[in-house]
Amino acid sequence: MFWEYLSIKTLGLFQIPTKFDKGIGALLPEAYKKFYKEWKLTEPTAVHYIPEEGKWKRDDITGEVEVLDKYISVVVTDRTINLINANYGFDHYLLKTPACDIKSLLPLGIKRKILQELEKGCPAYADQPEKQKEILQQYQKYLSSYTTEEIKWYGYSFTEACKILQEQLDSEKKVIPLKHVYRSELIEKLKAAKLVPTSDQPIGDI
Repeated sequence: MFWEYLSIKTLGLFQIPTKFDKGIGALLPEAYKKFYKEWKLTEPTAVHYIPEEGKWKRDDITGEVEVLDKYISVVVTDRTINLINANYGFDHYLLKTPACDIKSLLPLGIKRKILQELEKGCPAYADQPEKQKEILQQYQKYLSSYTTEEIKWYGYSFTEACKILQEQLDSEKKVIPLKHVYRSELIEKLKAAKLVPTSDQPIGDI
């Protein structure tokens, strides 16, 4: 369970509530909590390097996301470029690397899209069946680490996840037909006027 990993500060007999203990955050699914733990509550991989003086070096690169069959432009550090090359491409780098090491929501969102595309069978290559088969054979193994629900909630900030959940809850609210609203109002008015002798006596539909 997520709560086994989430540290809760205590003071005497009182617990300081976390963002997952109140409001819409308390309703977020375990699938999102699993991602959040990987992203924010997992120790990143130790990096052994001697930083250059001044700001970190960052480069704007354009690379192919093979599963999506798209080229994207992103700003990355030299270390990230080295990791992409070491993993033989951007797709493998994202799919192998945990959220705590990727950190940024932009690549995490791309990772979610890659996983969703793999789940669908790589429709971007529907007109190239041989290439489609090759891509699936190369990348489909990464799906074993996730359920469909976990992929759906992967790569969102806490605020984004709460917004998505709130929209889902709002859309699921049943709209009461006006016919029933008017009927209930009429019954209440008749009761107030003492024209309804008993609560057990039904009133026909209007």
